[in-house]
Amino acid sequence: MATAQARIGHQVFVVLDVVLRVPCIFILDAIFNSHYDAGSGWAGSVAKLAIRITGVFISSVVLLLSQKALFKFYTLFCAALLGMAAVLFNYYATSHSDIYSYYYNAALGFHLLPKNASTLWMGMAVVQLIFGLGYIFLLNVQSLFAAVVVLDIMIPLWTLMIELPVDVRQLVATLSGLLLALNTAVCLAMKLKCFYYSCRYVYLLVRHMYRIYGLQLLLEDTWKRIRFPDVLRVFWLSRITAQGMILVYVVQVARQESSKTTGVLWDLTSNLIISGCDSTLTVLGMSAVISSVAHYLGLSILAFIGSTEEEDKRLGFVAPVLFFILALQTGLSGLDPEERLVRLSRNMCLLLTAILHFIHGMTDPVLMSLSASHVSSVRRHFPVLLVSMALFVLPVVLSYSLWHHYALNTWLFAVTAFCVELCLKVVVSLTVYGLFMVDGFSNVLWEKLDDYVYYVRSTGNIIEFLFGVIMFGNGAYTMMFESGSKIRACMMCLHAYFNIYLQAKNGWKTFINRRTAVKKINSLPEVYGDQLRDIDDVCAICYQEFSSSARITPCHHYFHTLCLRKWLYIQDTCPMCHQRVYVEEENRERATNSNNNGAVLLPADGALAGIQAVAGQVELDNELLEDNDSIEYDEEEWGTQNGGTLLEEDYINDDTDTTED
Repeated sequence: MATAQARIGHQVFVVLDVVLRVPCIFILDAIFNSHYDAGSGWAGSVAKLAIRITGVFISSVVLLLSQKALFKFYTLFCAALLGMAAVLFNYYATSHSDIYSYYYNAALGFHLLPKNASTLWMGMAVVQLIFGLGYIFLLNVQSLFAAVVVLDIMIPLWTLMIELPVDVRQLVATLSGLLLALNTAVCLAMKLKCFYYSCRYVYLLVRHMYRIYGLQLLLEDTWKRIRFPDVLRVFWLSRITAQGMILVYVVQVARQESSKTTGVLWDLTSNLIISGCDSTLTVLGMSAVISSVAHYLGLSILAFIGSTEEEDKRLGFVAPVLFFILALQTGLSGLDPEERLVRLSRNMCLLLTAILHFIHGMTDPVLMSLSASHVSSVRRHFPVLLVSMALFVLPVVLSYSLWHHYALNTWLFAVTAFCVELCLKVVVSLTVYGLFMVDGFSNVLWEKLDDYVYYVRSTGNIIEFLFGVIMFGNGAYTMMFESGSKIRACMMCLHAYFNIYLQAKNGWKTFINRRTAVKKINSLPEVYGDQLRDIDDVCAICYQEFSSSARITPCHHYFHTLCLRKWLYIQDTCPMCHQRVYVEEENRERATNSNNNGAVLLPADGALAGIQAVAGQVELDNELLEDNDSIEYDEEEWGTQNGGTLLEEDYINDDTDTTED
């Protein structure tokens, strides 16, 4: 019970911590969206600039306060507001000669206030007493001064009760307000020392974290501590809700004045969407909302397909970042309302295609895992196949709809290219999945499987590379002739490096590795027929029997051709004894020139350039030949014996050795 209450209390404090930071965002948004008045002169401009800087500074400081300091700040702020409300209430009540009839007739048209003068005075006294007690409680005023504060607040009402002249009542109310303001200033000044030490502590803590952990971790810690995404999310939703209520009221008034009702709902929705991205902070708020939607969408898909990978839970981070970059790249908040709505819809289409690409990256490993592990359960395969088919159908439907309603331009070309690329990825994944499933139902070893998978994936990667080049050209055309910006130029450079240069480099590296592995395999002798039956052993890599042929390493160990080729993708040593499997002709010529001490002379201008010690050479003796399973190492021992890093499991388990985006 106590634990549940503590949990509820913690959640309440978290909600308050988020809600109390939202007004700072509203103030910053109002300041950044305000404009200077050119006719106010230099003095007015300087004063407005000073007010703006002060507002930004105070709002930023309050936004970054710790939870305890934030609650303390709002406690003092509410106390000051209660004191101000009490002063204004007294001055307003004592400024009218006929207060009773005025209150009765002008209370917003509702006859709720009492006609009886004594009853009205008692109600006003209760309100002022509540203001005074709240002021005393929040400022933690001592008992003696508390009585003085309550007396100071109630005196103007006594002048109203005994019906003193208006001038006297106003003078008493003014003096009462001055005394209350003086008391507030004294209380705040007494707490100024604590505020100074709190700020100094925060400064020292921030400086220490910056020196120890760096700027990046400091910003990440601050981002999480103040729960900035939640603050932005509440800011955007509350702003949209308030504007929606105002627009609904305006629509109702317009309906009463005009009989036109068609298109009202669309106008209301479009105005809300337009106002939801009219500044940088509102774009950030919309990004936070998109982050929440994408996060739960990603979790739902992961639960549906049965994936537990932590890396696949980053959709809630990738989607808002892409949306914000697109907004900055296109200058979304600075466009006219109608153009902003069109640009936002285009950005959403691009964001949708990017989300679909990310979802494919989530489903593809699960699809490959199910096919390679030969899982026969239909319940495991059906969700992944259903999501894959949806990833193929949705881009087709989106492209068809866009081409049906819009003419060809650079934006439509980019969206179509992304959709075609996604369909191609899905086809490649399903093809590889089908190849593995056929291999799983086959009773014999399919030695050409690796080649077929490599051909399929290589074809897909080449086409994706060509799409990347085409998209780079499309972006260059857009930047030069339509809307060029520094952000677009930076994004094009990143695209050229990651999606063109690195993809080409990795693809070429994979091709060279495969060609080298095939060359190494072809240099080894192959055993057939009776010699294969005389081995009476299994492959030390896959633990399967030799059915048709086997390759013999120089150290007289036997392996399947396919298994040994996958191993040689990683390193060129024997999996059993770690002796070099393939020695190039150049190395052999150098080995013949070795001296008796095992050193190699490298000529360089007639001088001795270096000495290499030849170590680890094993003399093979025909009488001491051992079987394949005579020496066994685990994966860590293989990496240690070879003098290098640990083996990469991805290369062992992946039959394609291709680099995927």
